[in-house]
Amino acid sequence: MRVALVHDWLTGMRGGEKALEQIAALFPGADLFTLVHVPGSVSPALESHPIHTAFIQRLPFVARAYRHYLPLFPAAIERLDLSGFDLVVSCSHCVAKSVIVPPGARHLCYCLTPMRYAWDQFDAYFGPRKVGRLASAALKPVMNRLARWDRDTAHRPNRYLAISQYVARRIRLYYNRQSAIVYPPVDTAAFTPGDPNRREAFVIVSALVPYKRLELAIAAAHAAELPLDIIGDGPERAHLEALAAGARGVRLLGRLGDDAVRQHYRTAIAVLLPGEEDFGLVPVEAQACGRPVVALGHGGATETVIDGETGLLVPDDSVASWAAALRRAAAQRWDAGRIRANAERFGEARFRAEFQAAVDEVLAAPADARW
Repeated sequence: MRVALVHDWLTGMRGGEKALEQIAALFPGADLFTLVHVPGSVSPALESHPIHTAFIQRLPFVARAYRHYLPLFPAAIERLDLSGFDLVVSCSHCVAKSVIVPPGARHLCYCLTPMRYAWDQFDAYFGPRKVGRLASAALKPVMNRLARWDRDTAHRPNRYLAISQYVARRIRLYYNRQSAIVYPPVDTAAFTPGDPNRREAFVIVSALVPYKRLELAIAAAHAAELPLDIIGDGPERAHLEALAAGARGVRLLGRLGDDAVRQHYRTAIAVLLPGEEDFGLVPVEAQACGRPVVALGHGGATETVIDGETGLLVPDDSVASWAAALRRAAAQRWDAGRIRANAERFGEARFRAEFQAAVDEVLAAPADARW
């Protein structure tokens, strides 16, 4: 059986790529198809697969500016040649789920989320305050067309798997399709507790992008007069550095290696998740290190954080509510063992077993079955 794995782009090891790595481990001989591949940006395990790219790969400045080619992504994904493959597994947060498979092949989609910017988060990415009034107005019809294409191609996979109940609801809403839940894998063997009495600062590990709501965390830490370290990089960095300059005790540390991130988890007062996430690997990694999480009480965090036991779920996105939650988290005594046990529900072995079971069901069903 020939297997093709399809991912939107390979430009770094984020949550989607970590899930793809575990999927690829189930199919060691699979070919990997993607719009853009920056060599060396993903794990050696993924780099070891034959990697095929779309015409986007040949466009100017693609390694840095591939997102600027978003209007071309539908055409690019549909032109990928999957002739001769019997099973296609897409890992999709943009257009991968709409790949065209050959007749008789099965297609299982692991849906990280329907496209946020084309559906319900246009303003967070392309609103007037982000790109300017004229650019926002010009992009609106482009994103509307992309959303229509996304909806019209939602029938292509035989089956959807969702990364959370939250994403399953979005799949029903935007695609009118059902999905089963397979929570993403977390390397609970790598993320382990340190000294529970060592607490240095609140910590955020995140891409610096608009929907993460990092400005809320900066304002809350400033209001609560508590230290905050932000780990990560992205297009919002200059803006956030300007905010941090006026907030005592807030540091932007940039992108750090895995060992440094793990150490920050282990010494965190708590790890923060101020934005609404589809799932959120960071809260589970932090809990695997025995540290509590303070998260917005919406989205995937409600499925991974037990309010009052492994962290706090903040009911709204006001600075006052978040500052109060930070003070409470700093004052509360937490059970590191209980927190760690909650994270162990999301281990890699569990993911591989559940994913393999879904693959077996798709292969056993007729090639034209949709459910």
